[in-house]
Amino acid sequence: MLRIHFDDRDIARVQIASGPDPLWETVLALHHLTAPGGGVPVFAAWRARALGELAERQLARPARLINALAPAAGYFPDFLTPDASRDGLAAGLRALRETPRTRLTAELRRAGSAARLPRWTEAVAEGSRQPLDELAAAFQEVHRAVIAPGWTQAAATADRDRAARTRALCHGGVDAMLHSFRPHLRWEPPVLSVDYPCDRDLRLHGRGLRLIPSHFCWRRPIALADPELPPVLVYPVEHTAGWAPATTRACHPQALSALLGRTRARVLAALDAPATTGELARRLRVSAPSASEHVSALREAGLAHSRREGCCVVHALTPLGAALLHGELAPVKAP
Repeated sequence: MLRIHFDDRDIARVQIASGPDPLWETVLALHHLTAPGGGVPVFAAWRARALGELAERQLARPARLINALAPAAGYFPDFLTPDASRDGLAAGLRALRETPRTRLTAELRRAGSAARLPRWTEAVAEGSRQPLDELAAAFQEVHRAVIAPGWTQAAATADRDRAARTRALCHGGVDAMLHSFRPHLRWEPPVLSVDYPCDRDLRLHGRGLRLIPSHFCWRRPIALADPELPPVLVYPVEHTAGWAPATTRACHPQALSALLGRTRARVLAALDAPATTGELARRLRVSAPSASEHVSALREAGLAHSRREGCCVVHALTPLGAALLHGELAPVKAP
């Protein structure tokens, strides 16, 4: 169990990241690619495609470089996922390359006590920058091959989750928002409890907590091991059928666009997870009046419905709209 201890200052400094973190996503995606027995079913189609991309681009060695330091189970060094990556992949890789030697030595020593590390890590601990450059290049290549092609979908998944947390915040404040993370997190003020592989306490001491929605995080949230680093908690988001590669779905996007029009088809797909008009406009990068107009048209056709939640109006697909989007009609019961 991980217990995160808040004080009054921390409550005022809780943040939700604006989207997934590129370095965290790369590490966690590779965990799925090395999972035994085919991995988690919801990622099966993506996994097959990603393994094909790594093989086609001959990226087995870069993937092994990362996996050597970041195994799917157990500790991996915090310097692989620096706070600077909140500003994008380039900023994160720059911070990785510039990790102070004392920190490299300490974190590699800790990793080495849990698993056997490759010999090249000795050069890193001794201050050589070449292995760090190679590791950063490996991150860039693997990210380009298996993360970047689906980044829009991953970002949309995280955005839907963030929107739900924001609605909880609007309705009931930080207390309601933290309660909304159940069952992954349990908020019993002033402690946020997380199911975790080891037993530890993290005291925020007024630094607040940055919650990072993750497309590839699975089963349980993850925190940095070093309690002195800026506190973050990476947590799994709920996946809908809409995020999967189009080739795995019965509905063909081109046919849906031909039927409804490109923009209205995008609105239908975006409503696979409920959203307010403003959230929908941001997802699709259209104006709020335009989003409202398209939702109205879908609602009149019986494909969407709207309901008031507190001060917001939330739009969602009807069963007919979901069937049209996914190509899956509910079975008709015999009379």
